[in-house]
Amino acid sequence: MASLSSNPTTLHFRNPRTPFRNSRRSPYIVVLSNLASSSDDSAKSARRISADSSPKARFVARRTESVSVRQLQRPLIEYMSLPASQYSVLDAERIERIDDSTFRCYVYRFKFFAFEVCPVLLVRVEEQPNGCCIKLLSCKLEGSPIVVAQNDKFDASMENKISCDSTRGDSSVQKLTSDAVIEVNIEIPFAFRAIPTQAIESTGSQVLEQILKAMLPRFMSQLMKDYEAWASGDTSRQPLGTGEI
Repeated sequence: MASLSSNPTTLHFRNPRTPFRNSRRSPYIVVLSNLASSSDDSAKSARRISADSSPKARFVARRTESVSVRQLQRPLIEYMSLPASQYSVLDAERIERIDDSTFRCYVYRFKFFAFEVCPVLLVRVEEQPNGCCIKLLSCKLEGSPIVVAQNDKFDASMENKISCDSTRGDSSVQKLTSDAVIEVNIEIPFAFRAIPTQAIESTGSQVLEQILKAMLPRFMSQLMKDYEAWASGDTSRQPLGTGEI
């Protein structure tokens, strides 16, 4: 809603017979305008204070997953050095490509207390030596109405660094590692404020840990299968996942 102070509407009282160029702004309108502006500024200040004083919770989870990969006709380090434009989406049911290095990911639905949550992530892949780093650009929550209502009341960050051990380049077996960390800061909804913040943070962090525990092994398995397809000469880059966990 536009406010009076941000988009003021100026009113003039004048005699209809008086040319407009000679009209003068009524002092009553000046006073009313100033009062409206002051009232609007006070309301904005109150909203800021209310938002700043709302209790917050912080969820953090980190997990590292490593797998041994047997090198095939083409080395793993060469696969990990592919440009992002040549990456497979791995699972077309859960991931869609936006551009060469940006992807939208649909995380599995899960329960937080009694409410259903389904995060939708927008991520960017940054190429790095011996691998890449997946970084979160934005996150939108879908699910129960109370969950959707939190979309403008939280912020999240995530990084997942995927790399292979370059010191074992001549070995027939290489180690592939995924190191992921997620952090969420959220304004505690009114319905949860009777619960101690520590309990909310503990539950939230456990939920994130369970998500990483379920998703990272599956991600690494898909990555291995994609490497095997690529190393055997399959350049179609077709996704191998089916959306199932």
